[in-house]
This record gives sequence, structure tokens and C-alpha cells, in this order.
Amino acid sequence: MKIGFIGTGSMGSLLIDAFISSGALEPSQVLASNRSPGRLLQLQARHPGIELCGSNSETAGGSDILFICVKPLEFKTLTDEIGSILTKEQIVVSITSPVQLHHLEGVLPSKIAKVIPSITHSVKSGSSLCIFGSRLNTDDRQKLLSLLSFIGVPIEINEAHTRIASDFSSCGPAFLSYFIERWINTAIVATGIDGNLISRLAGEMLLGTGKLLTEGNFSPQELQERVAVPGGITAEALNHLRHSLDGVFEKLISTTHDKYDEDVDKLNLLFALDDTPKNSLDS
Repeated sequence: MKIGFIGTGSMGSLLIDAFISSGALEPSQVLASNRSPGRLLQLQARHPGIELCGSNSETAGGSDILFICVKPLEFKTLTDEIGSILTKEQIVVSITSPVQLHHLEGVLPSKIAKVIPSITHSVKSGSSLCIFGSRLNTDDRQKLLSLLSFIGVPIEINEAHTRIASDFSSCGPAFLSYFIERWINTAIVATGIDGNLISRLAGEMLLGTGKLLTEGNFSPQELQERVAVPGGITAEALNHLRHSLDGVFEKLISTTHDKYDEDVDKLNLLFALDDTPKNSLDS
């Protein structure tokens, strides 16, 4: 089986690295094309045996499963370029959340899926969001789920929930790391504690908390109740957080959804489908 990647930027190269290092793929199974030859040569240096293609059409034509890892507004130009090369037996996977299944099914003959990956796959962790188009059969779905299971936990979702699910699985590491960064920097200034030490403690705490939520059968509320003894230090600090964070998460969600809807509107125009419904906070 040949797996192609068009676009080897940050996420495209991360996926290739993760699939190969996890044992999901051998380098010889990977085809890749990118408008920057330097990135391709870097990939080949890391993984000798990867097939570097001279064009996107070459990658598309030689792939059983084709991952498209380009920016949203580049999709229409790319589908115009490779559409005549693809067949109905191939599986095309978009990793870009605003690109809708109907956008691609309307212009490509192939089976279409959308997979939203996460930076956490670089350590074989986190979840990949899977949305399957109408042309994929059970075997096709299983093939994708099996491949993705090497680098994380694939979870099938409704396309209407792509944005909010991505806030947690894909954007979440950035949001949490910002919170942790602010907390660490404040701790260093306030107490003089060594930065490397407190960063290690924070990382181990995040890892353990994740395991409690996924493996320990704790809900977030139950975890708070277990740690925060009434009248204790943690409980008092939690009360402060509850008041100081009022409205923050509502604003965070509205910000990501507004940007998502803006991108979907632009894509609808590009694909001449400007009357199609878009995601909303009411989904």
C-alpha cells in the first residue's frame, strides 16, 4: 500500500515522521510532494527510502491513500490540478478542518475522508478526529482507523462538530501550554524556583492528569472534588479560578468558531457552493 502526502509542512511532515517511527509505514511506502524542495530533502534525510515526487499529480497518481496537507484556500487550486488523475478506488484524506466533505466529493471522484490530527501524535498520543464521506465502505474506514491507531486514538465524530472537537484535540495543546507557561513564569518570579524543575513538574502533572481522565475513570468534576478538600488550599485557589475565568471559555469558543465560519464561507465561494450550510455554535 502506498500512502501519499501533498504538503510536507508542519503537520504533513509530523504525520510522516509519526507513521514511520511508529512502524505503521515503511519509508518505501511513502510518496511526498511539496512546493519547497528543501522540506522534501529534509524528510528524505530523516527517512531514506521515501519517494520524492516531482509534482502533486505524480503523488496523487501513485497513492492508494492520499493525505492533503495544504492550507484551506489552496484546496481548490490543488483539486483542479489532481482531479483528473484520481480514481474512484483511491481514498483522499483532508487534514484541514474548514474543508468540508461535500467540497471534495463535489470535485473529486475518489472516496473522501477528513482527519484532524494533533501535535501529540509526535509522541504517539492524543486523538485524531475522523469524519468519513459517503463513498467509504466498512473496509475503507477500518483501513484508515488501523493506520491512525499507530499514532494516537482515532475517534469518529460528526462533521458539524469538527470545530469544537478540534478546539480540544488539536488546539488544546497550545491553549493548555499557554496556561502552564503563564503559571510557570509567575511561580519563578514569585518564589525563585528553578525553571527547569517547575517545568518538569508541570509536564508530569499534565501527563498524570490526562491518564486519570482517560484511564482512571475520573470526570473533571470528580478529580477536582478528590483533590480539593473543603476549606483547604486547593479549594480556595479553585474558587479564585472560577471567578477570574468567567467568560473566558465562551470567548475562546466563539473566536475559533468565527474564524472557522469565515474560512468555510471563503471555501464555499471557491467551490461555487456559497449557499451550503456552515458550522455554527448551535450545532
